[in-house]
Amino acid sequence: MQWLKKFQIPWGIYKCFHSFSPSRSQKHSMTTAGVGRQRWNDYDSPEEFNFASDVLDYWAQMEEEGKRGPGPALWWVNSQGDEIKWSFQELRNLTCRVANVLEKTCGLQQGDHLALILPRVPEWWLVSVGCIRTGIIFMPGTIQLKAKDILYRLQASQAKAIVTTGSLVPEVDSVASECPALKTKLVVSDHSYDGWLNFQSLIKSASPHHTCIKSKMKDPMAIFFTSGTTGYPKMAKHNQGLAFRSSVPSCRKMLNLKTSDIIWCTSDPGWILTTIGGMIKPWTSGATVFIHQLPQPDPKVIVEVLFKYPITQSLAVPAVYRMILQQKITKVQFSSENPIIILWFPTLEHCSTGGESLLPEEYEQWKLRTGLPIHEFYGQSEVGICCAVFRGMKIKRGSIGKAILPFDIQIIDEKGNILPPNTEGYLGIRIKPTRPPGLFMEYENSPEKTAEVECGDFYNSGDRATVDEDGYFWFLGRDDDIINASGYRIGPAEVENALVEHPAVAESAVVSSPDPTRGEVVKAFIVLTPEFLSHDKEELTKELQQHVKSVTAPYKYPRKVEFVPELPKTVTGKIKRKELRMKEFSQKRSATNPGASL
Repeated sequence: MQWLKKFQIPWGIYKCFHSFSPSRSQKHSMTTAGVGRQRWNDYDSPEEFNFASDVLDYWAQMEEEGKRGPGPALWWVNSQGDEIKWSFQELRNLTCRVANVLEKTCGLQQGDHLALILPRVPEWWLVSVGCIRTGIIFMPGTIQLKAKDILYRLQASQAKAIVTTGSLVPEVDSVASECPALKTKLVVSDHSYDGWLNFQSLIKSASPHHTCIKSKMKDPMAIFFTSGTTGYPKMAKHNQGLAFRSSVPSCRKMLNLKTSDIIWCTSDPGWILTTIGGMIKPWTSGATVFIHQLPQPDPKVIVEVLFKYPITQSLAVPAVYRMILQQKITKVQFSSENPIIILWFPTLEHCSTGGESLLPEEYEQWKLRTGLPIHEFYGQSEVGICCAVFRGMKIKRGSIGKAILPFDIQIIDEKGNILPPNTEGYLGIRIKPTRPPGLFMEYENSPEKTAEVECGDFYNSGDRATVDEDGYFWFLGRDDDIINASGYRIGPAEVENALVEHPAVAESAVVSSPDPTRGEVVKAFIVLTPEFLSHDKEELTKELQQHVKSVTAPYKYPRKVEFVPELPKTVTGKIKRKELRMKEFSQKRSATNPGASL
């Protein structure tokens, strides 16, 4: 991390973050006085837009003119005491260096694909913005990916470059020969590897001067791999509209961020939520993005961070809030009104969640113990965040809130007809006559799959929901079989494909199963081959779990396994996953309302 620290300007204004933690009332009093007014309204769609030049560079200019407060743009810490703080001016400098490395050293051009597989380190943010500056399409991925996952992504996308961490070098090298399009491999590491360019060394020598491309609003910006129930993950391609949406008033209203805010999004960098909630939204508002390296979602570390740092907003999947509630907190304040102990995070003002189930009792416990409600939102890899309970808006417990303009969201039937309030149907987003900015462009290289989700004048999300007379939406569940486990989207086919590679597995069916901590976990129903019928089931379960971890991302492994003589099937031979899932949830909690996945 020393190489990163050398780029920091020794601003005395940062001292306030070490010696002063503003109270909630004091934070509310801070304003964005002097900052230029927003240029766009909810229905604007400018011909040209680039997040790097129109947002990040704008705030760098505001800093130069003294029109932005003293907080850093990016604040990164880890459990070893390392800390990085960068202003927008420093981010402009560093991301220009990255842009020059990508163009001049790596020979990449606008429209080329770059796989970005990094943990929660500052370089992830530098590479993302560096790609946006050059028009290179970045494709985030979790570091839990294995060689098989990486091979698919590199081949399907025809990626010309990859940026990853040292721990994944062996995985990439094992499949690189099968990826003829891959020309450049960049590693973020203190060590050198044969055949790899060292990211740190290149940045040090790169020029901080770069001319950002004049990208069109419709120019591709990023691709997110999204799970499906059959086959491999699809590639949801987004243009600059994904970033532009955060510049319009309705979208900004969701979190109502100020330049004085410090927001912590705990999502894995491989998911779209980090791109939106951990980069685009905060920096559009000139707020501070807080990052903890957090290799694993450790609730003790999360609690310590919320106590130690002046974080004002948290954005996390329900599992994170659930884990915090299960901790024995020692730093507390007794409530005079209630006989229970109150969790006290001194500067926390606003909490948001999405991605999986938020139980009613968890909502009540969090509000009772912190004094703060949890605001739910809904989204997908294809749409970003399109529905939310805005800050300051009336909360209807269990609702995912209202549509965020310019999205026109309706409940539709399978033909695209709009259904009346309180009628179950599909959650649809209007795409005709005009496709709204922020909705994905297409599934890359898959026009047939793109066509499948176009339903009349609407994009069909595949999610079942209702809407009430006040415009509040209520999520009911996936129409397909995607599993939401602690914020990770898992397609059953991916796990089933991994299981069938083991000689013990004749057939398998993977579904979601209720879990008190994670909301949902992966469960596998397995039909054994004859030679393994007499094996010890407990040992075989462990062996199969380890097998899945070894051939695909570890978070996909089945935490529950049940051996069955046969699987329920239709007359055409299709597995009745819905029947298995209903069996699993037959004794599930009586009240539940899953938020959609990001």
